[in-house]
Amino acid sequence: MQGSANLNLMIKAARKAGRALVKDFREVENLQVSTKGPGDFVSKADREAERIIKEELMNGRPTYGWLGEETGATEGADPTRRWIVDPLDGTTNFLHGMPHWAVSIALEHKGEIVTGVVYDAAKDELFWAEKGAGAWMNDKRLRVSGRRNLHEAVFATGVPFGAKVTLPLMLQDLARLMPACAGVRRWGAASLDLAYVAAGRYDGYWERELSAWDIAAGLIIVKEAGGMVGGIFDGQSPLDTGALLVANDALYAPFRKIIQGA
Repeated sequence: MQGSANLNLMIKAARKAGRALVKDFREVENLQVSTKGPGDFVSKADREAERIIKEELMNGRPTYGWLGEETGATEGADPTRRWIVDPLDGTTNFLHGMPHWAVSIALEHKGEIVTGVVYDAAKDELFWAEKGAGAWMNDKRLRVSGRRNLHEAVFATGVPFGAKVTLPLMLQDLARLMPACAGVRRWGAASLDLAYVAAGRYDGYWERELSAWDIAAGLIIVKEAGGMVGGIFDGQSPLDTGALLVANDALYAPFRKIIQGA
């Protein structure tokens, strides 16, 4: 695996945090049956994973900025570069003992994501991409799916929960899309939804209300696998608005039309 020094640093940090999380995950499965439940334990695991990643990355690149789900934003001495990190994407899955969660690390340079790593530690699947160097899972080259027909396609999304305001829109999206396609999945980890589009496992993915750390790494992985990436509506930047839609080139336009309600 030939990658830049930054990519190698990111992979090392993701694997190290992933190992710690796998240990904690085994513990969560034991805590599932207790009345106290694993809630506090998981938020501790989450914070510890971010600490591990931050230590690795900031030791290696002390001048870069930082945006992490747990620790927020820090300006770096180098204003052109920053790490964007979700130490545990899919916390609810993790909390319920479901092995579908990931560590997500992206590097942004002058407002553009140039490197991304999404590590599914429970399955030991490491998805990664660098601008111009393609997308990979472990040492296998990734390509988006070749499906051309909506009725054969499987799409992924996230259904809003809690205080999110986009639930009514999402339900309308589903009502329009489900009759036109082969299925919709909601597996609860945006970074892996994007990685699965890059791997051709899903044909497309959309969501309306995400944070930059949920999607930063996944976006470049999809792009480098030949996928199309955009906002749901023209002029929406996925990283700024949290609204995004991705698919292969054949399905992107018809899929987007359905989600736009056109």
